[in-house]
Amino acid sequence: MDFESLVGRINQVQDVLQSQAAHAINLALTARNWLVGYYIVEFEQHGEDRAKYGDRLLNRLAQSINKKGFEPRTLRLYRRLYLVYPQLGKEIASYLQKNSLMMAKTGVQGMWQAVPAKLLPSENQTSGIWQAVPAKLEEWSTPADKLFYRLNYTSLACLTSIEDPLKRAFYEQETIRGCWTYRELDRQISSQYYERMGLSKDKKALQRLASKDAQQLAPHDIIHNPVTLEFLGLPSENVYTESKLETTILNHLQKVLMEMGRGFCFEARQKRVLIDQDYFKADLIFYHRILKCHVIIDLKIDRFRHEYASQLNCYMNYYKHEVMQADDNPPIGLLLCTEYGETTVKYATEGLSQNLFVSKYQLQLPSEEEMRQYLLESTTAEDWEEYKKEQENGKEM
Repeated sequence: MDFESLVGRINQVQDVLQSQAAHAINLALTARNWLVGYYIVEFEQHGEDRAKYGDRLLNRLAQSINKKGFEPRTLRLYRRLYLVYPQLGKEIASYLQKNSLMMAKTGVQGMWQAVPAKLLPSENQTSGIWQAVPAKLEEWSTPADKLFYRLNYTSLACLTSIEDPLKRAFYEQETIRGCWTYRELDRQISSQYYERMGLSKDKKALQRLASKDAQQLAPHDIIHNPVTLEFLGLPSENVYTESKLETTILNHLQKVLMEMGRGFCFEARQKRVLIDQDYFKADLIFYHRILKCHVIIDLKIDRFRHEYASQLNCYMNYYKHEVMQADDNPPIGLLLCTEYGETTVKYATEGLSQNLFVSKYQLQLPSEEEMRQYLLESTTAEDWEEYKKEQENGKEM
């Protein structure tokens, strides 16, 4: 062994064991949060004094525990993790049992004794928690062991916000296949990767691209939320990128006007605005003949961020001071995003113009059959054989 070899081996040991430690922490975190969610739901359904707390349960619980990571918001996430993924119970129980056996050999008491009996599968698999688990999973469903061992808690928490089971399964499998980080998963959801995959003819090409990039009349009367863009009738393309999606939406101006309400008159697209020495571009400019004001629309191909509101407010102030006529009303700004958090919007827009609105839009969804077929085709033969063996073993038990 020479010096360079010594350095290489030490680095290898560091990297491998550090990775294993991180993985072990992720497993423990998922197990803990799922169990907390399980206990909360059990109390809500069967607690002796549950009526005493009602809607205040999570707030009171957070106050009593008084530890970081157990705030009302996070407790709500733990509860949702259990409700969306009850099938994780079997994997978590097995994981805790193995962990406890290993700890017992070293004289340390494990956590297994603290796990409720309901988590243990009974002989006929019909009692307790197992009633919440579907008896037969769809062929495209992600096996529970892969969810537990291949996805970290932050990714699982992100996935629980997706209500459609098929769409959620798609992102589960793409995250596992692409080894996405939470940030990449969040970015792909925000950029509507699922919808773009359904619209793309060459799904493998888009998958490769995603892997490569991994990383009197009041204003509210005319603003519909959400603004649904199914009317676009988006055509199939070989690969539907984010920029192509944005261009397609902006190309259908007349249909957008019909969807958003009457009175819009188109003025400009990608309007250049010069402020000091800098040029900016507003996506769409309309004049509303009933409200007698300009309507500035900014389109974002991801979820709402606070800087988007500041940018749009800048455009609105420019039009107010430089463009607005004496008989005009102040301009209205509409920010279109794929998703937004109400609290984030509230804090980001408080103090800005009252005529700034944030709305979300939706694309025409691909058919469920198309996406099921994609999930089945993208699953390797090895994964499918492993899944069938798991199903057969489950029946035997």
